[in-house]
Amino acid sequence: MPARNWLPFLICLGLLNAAGAQDVRDALFEEADVALQAARAADGALLAPLSFDRGLEAYSDAENDLERGRSLDRIRNSLGTAVERFTQAAAAAERASITLAPLIETRDDATNANAETFALDLWSEAEDAFDDAARRLEAGDMPGTRERAGDAEILYRDAELTAIKAQNLSQTRALLAQARQANVPRYAPITLERARSLLEQAERELDGNRYDTDLPRSLARQANDQARHAIAIAEQVTAIRGGTISEEDLILSYEEPLERIAAAADLVPRFDAGVEPIVAELVGFIDELRERSRQSELDLEAMRVRIADLEEEIRDLDERLGGVSQERVVLVQQLEAEARIREQFDTVTTMFTRDEARVLREDDDVVIRLLALNFASGESGVQAEFRGLLEKIARAASVFPRSQIVVEGHTDSYGGAVSNLSLSRRRAEAVSEYLASELGIPAFRISAVGYGETQPIANNETAEGRARNRRIDVRIEPQLE
Repeated sequence: MPARNWLPFLICLGLLNAAGAQDVRDALFEEADVALQAARAADGALLAPLSFDRGLEAYSDAENDLERGRSLDRIRNSLGTAVERFTQAAAAAERASITLAPLIETRDDATNANAETFALDLWSEAEDAFDDAARRLEAGDMPGTRERAGDAEILYRDAELTAIKAQNLSQTRALLAQARQANVPRYAPITLERARSLLEQAERELDGNRYDTDLPRSLARQANDQARHAIAIAEQVTAIRGGTISEEDLILSYEEPLERIAAAADLVPRFDAGVEPIVAELVGFIDELRERSRQSELDLEAMRVRIADLEEEIRDLDERLGGVSQERVVLVQQLEAEARIREQFDTVTTMFTRDEARVLREDDDVVIRLLALNFASGESGVQAEFRGLLEKIARAASVFPRSQIVVEGHTDSYGGAVSNLSLSRRRAEAVSEYLASELGIPAFRISAVGYGETQPIANNETAEGRARNRRIDVRIEPQLE
């Protein structure tokens, strides 16, 4: 038997083990594998499908012949054809990447828009047209190439736009469909029409410039809100007409959130003249807060300037007096003390959650307003459930190791002034005693004072305001030296 036919014979007899057979396969297919990788790297499957497909056929024939133990010459012939076709595909793909560059860019845009997912039918048609254009180009049919490339470009653009709309507007369309099924056009036509109009605006914006999706997305979000609003209105109208709720119930349900907002703003809501007066008060309150916030920012900037001036003054004193003047020492100590207190204040602020306490700064004092510490009506005993909160007070006190701690008790205005003063003092003393006896703060550092109803921080005319006035404040007085 000729030597060149031993390989198929041995494979058929099963005399080569699996590892040996794989080594032989790798040696035979090495050149074809390299050519295949080069063709794929050049995107030959897309840009030169004729040559690439023929190369794959020859490559597959070689694999089948090897598996069946056929002639080595036959296998090598198939692999030679595969190498030739793959090489042609790589070269043709390089040329096509130039000729079809605009179409490739259009396809990339559609890919980036996820058109294959959100516009599958259009995407498939575009891919077919692209494949046809590439095959015509490879066959030398330039008129046919230009025609099919033009068809593909239109299809890709349509697929891209459809995908962008689907991703940005599909939720709105679904909400409008839901609204139609829920009979919303009958009960909330004005709000529903707003949603439709916003959707139309979003579509027009995308048609005009599909690559600037910020405004269409914003319009779509507004349309979603209006569609949901229309559905909610229709549900309420349906409930009223069905007798589930009354008109008065509906009005009261809209007034209740305003009451809560007014209470948070420490205002007393009155609805005898409708909602406009309280709305005007709330708007004025918000405007005032905004002005205060701006003023606080200005004050903070002025403080920074003051600190910078002090630092400059220190440098001047250093230059004139050699850094040993008493004025310099005082200024340095003042700056260091202020910086230290700011750092300590920031540390204490992070110890408490918003529901547990508010941490305030009054000049150099740190005031911890204990929101989560409550007492039973008329009682002053500290319950065990508040130990965790008071442990945080002890840790806060340790941040200012030489500070004095004043526990301040406050009440609302309900009840007699004398009894309120006594109750607030007893509660302050109970907290200070707990801090000393249970949590180990030295008693000489702690004092207690009751203010009764004399220092309200909120309006006593509302339940929410009275709740804020019934409080324990822990004042930490740092030593600045």
